[in-house]
Amino acid sequence: MLAAAAVCPCPPLLVPEVAAGAAPELDAARAACTDALGVLAAARPGRLVVVGPVDGAGRETYPEGTAGSFRGFGVELDVRLGAAEGADTEQRLPYALAVAAWLLERTGWSDAPVEGLGVGESYPPELCARTGRDTAARDERVALLVMGDASGCRTLKAPGYLDERAAPFDAEVARALGAADVAALTTLDTGLAHALKASGRAPWQVLAGAAEGAGLGGSLLYEDAPYGVGYVVAAWS
Repeated sequence: MLAAAAVCPCPPLLVPEVAAGAAPELDAARAACTDALGVLAAARPGRLVVVGPVDGAGRETYPEGTAGSFRGFGVELDVRLGAAEGADTEQRLPYALAVAAWLLERTGWSDAPVEGLGVGESYPPELCARTGRDTAARDERVALLVMGDASGCRTLKAPGYLDERAAPFDAEVARALGAADVAALTTLDTGLAHALKASGRAPWQVLAGAAEGAGLGGSLLYEDAPYGVGYVVAAWS
């Protein structure tokens, strides 16, 4: 059963070495992510599953110890998922899960075994919900670290340019995540999310499936749109 969840944005810019001189601009987001991970630790889960977006329409699993890197951004920084020395796999963490691994390392996570789950940005809502339910059923106390961004269309300089639908979409996402509103997350408009480049849609719907019947409450820890991209941090417990 789902015991707790943390929702965090997943831009590589969250890593100060990647952001370089712009790093202070996301200090508040980093602090909120640290607080959200504290909620996970306080729940004393038996298993932590990190969920994040990947390309395509399928799903991928990543065992504890899977490596990731930010070398593609010109930074000699490597990470691993969880505390394991290394996994017997040639897989590499996608950037969303690499950011999660960095957050876990930064906060010294050692409270439970960790594994990764990547869900395609076009993964259907019904499969997201089923995946969430199956994930929550794997342990008596499961925690989720859910990575994903809201819209990428909040300003003229945003990755997706300015779209007037972006601000209300992000406001509803922030409200639903802050209120642990499972029904609202389950019924997010997938076409609109895709048009607005919201990478978090599928991971949030996995969370919604996992939280069915768990009776968790939520709190919104951060919501802003630096660089024209919506970033939301929330904690459920």
